[in-house]
Amino acid sequence: MSGRVVFFISHGSYEAAWQATSLGITATAMGEEVVFVFAFDALRALAKGAFGKALTDRERIEVTRAEGLGAPQPVRMLQDARAMGARLVACDTTVKLCGLVPAELEAKKILDEVLGLPQIWKLTEGARTVSL
Repeated sequence: MSGRVVFFISHGSYEAAWQATSLGITATAMGEEVVFVFAFDALRALAKGAFGKALTDRERIEVTRAEGLGAPQPVRMLQDARAMGARLVACDTTVKLCGLVPAELEAKKILDEVLGLPQIWKLTEGARTVSL
């Protein structure tokens, strides 16, 4: 692998999810170590199976265009990136602020790991970071 890329994802809408997952799967396919760090709206959407769903009329039109192009949906790209080794994590405190239970997210395999903020901070050492 040539390096680590850490994607900080706070928004769960179609556009934000598309941007994060399309870049993430590309980086993973190119041999990068990829970590997706979920927070707030993105974390809540992921937990309830709504990550990457269209939230507005504009996004619904974009989803239709993507389908016409044969482009995969964000959740599919996330699954594929994960199958290639990308990791999905979140901060323990953020999980609790969102009203979620860390152990449940791990047990249901929604996240690979719930980490402390110091561990997440260490992931950024020497990494490229992308915030969406």
